[in-house]
Amino acid sequence: MSGLPFDEALMRLAIEQAHHARAAGEVPVGAVVVRDGVVVGAGFNRPIGSHDPTAHAEIQALRAASEALRNYRLVDCDLYVTLEPCAMCAGAIMHARLRRVVYGARDPKTGAAGSVVDLFAEARLNHHTEVAGGVLAAECAGLLSSFFAGRRASRAP
Repeated sequence: MSGLPFDEALMRLAIEQAHHARAAGEVPVGAVVVRDGVVVGAGFNRPIGSHDPTAHAEIQALRAASEALRNYRLVDCDLYVTLEPCAMCAGAIMHARLRRVVYGARDPKTGAAGSVVDLFAEARLNHHTEVAGGVLAAECAGLLSSFFAGRRASRAP
């Protein structure tokens, strides 16, 4: 199952997760792992609250899916995430053998799906996850922009 309406519906679930992150004072990034059209894992950014630099939304969703499916290999699964994965998350996605990653907003500072580097296209790596970007990009980027604008405003004199 894929296609723009389907991808948008699942990205909206990732956006819901991003709202949980924002409510917790975290950078609003959310992710869901889907197999056969069913969400098997979900997560949102938690590095600040969990004191864990690896607690990105993608990692949280991968951990939840792996636990639910009782397997660290997520071969028949797709990941939907509101922000282009970083290098750490791209590595985890490939190690989990995800079939596909769909992201919303590009990340011009740390994006590892083409914005800064493209680890998914690195021919020397042994697994290649399909990538689709830009799904509900404006909405996903807006969450981040408003979050950081709010932080800057709260620091203003």
